[in-house]
Amino acid sequence: MLEDVLDIPNHIRDALWRVDSAQLKARPSAGFVVCGMGGSAIGAELARGLLGDRLTGPLIVSRTYGLPKWVTADWAVLASSYSGDTEETLASFKDAGEAGTHRWVAGTGGELGARARDAGIGVVGLPGFFQPRMTVGYMTVVATYVAHLAGVAPDVRRELEQAADFLDSRKADMEPLARALASQIGDTPVVVHGASLTTAPARRWANQFNENAKQLAFSAEIPEANHNLMEAWSKGTGGLGAVFLTDSGQSARERRRMKLTAESIEKTGAQVFEVETLGETRSERLFWAVMFGDLVSVEVASLRGVDPLPVDEIQNFKRRLGKT
Repeated sequence: MLEDVLDIPNHIRDALWRVDSAQLKARPSAGFVVCGMGGSAIGAELARGLLGDRLTGPLIVSRTYGLPKWVTADWAVLASSYSGDTEETLASFKDAGEAGTHRWVAGTGGELGARARDAGIGVVGLPGFFQPRMTVGYMTVVATYVAHLAGVAPDVRRELEQAADFLDSRKADMEPLARALASQIGDTPVVVHGASLTTAPARRWANQFNENAKQLAFSAEIPEANHNLMEAWSKGTGGLGAVFLTDSGQSARERRRMKLTAESIEKTGAQVFEVETLGETRSERLFWAVMFGDLVSVEVASLRGVDPLPVDEIQNFKRRLGKT
């Protein structure tokens, strides 16, 4: 898995090649919805964070069965499922067709791919030898590119290419830093705080700690956490630690909130860690945060003596779910 994380720069490049090869048709739309779960959904959230205020229309991430009734024929939908068999995404794909929306699909095939081919819908084919969560580079690039085709975002292809080059240049620095942070975190469950650009990476960090390190972790968004979560911290840590993902693009008020929140948590005796993103562009900083967090989660797994690759509990749950 470590090799897959370190190969994220090449995943970005390959994803750009794959969306070009798919020859998808542009469809300016009133809004854009990405339907997906897990690694497919986080890619869309990361795309939204990467684009930021460059979005010219809504980019909605749908993590459920079906679509809201307000998604109508003037909207566009990307159904994203690595396996092609995610039941929530299949339900949303069906709803999107009934609503008359323009549809695209991303995945390795499965039932979703078959339905897309039958309907003559454009498909971005993905390589079929990954754990779904390790396709984050692919899913983020596809969602970003298709947002442009849907008319809600500019073309940021060159920025993505530069981000891949930047990540390659930082690999040697990342590994020892990730190992050092992992050794400090150890077995401590953490709440990962993000704001603006780092909101989606914070969720990614928590998800990767859950799946790779088999360790409880949660994410929180600033300023929202200042209106609820921090009250709970004031009564004790509950054995938790806190990570703060800071970024040069955060506003002065956001950075002050991050600082004051960290200080409040630190006073409880909890371990607090600050990680500042690196890079010039939004794409560089966002992908740096993702890649670094993935490395930390793999290093924590190693320290805990667990194999980060299998997700037995998730697979067991899916089998039980299928029996009803």
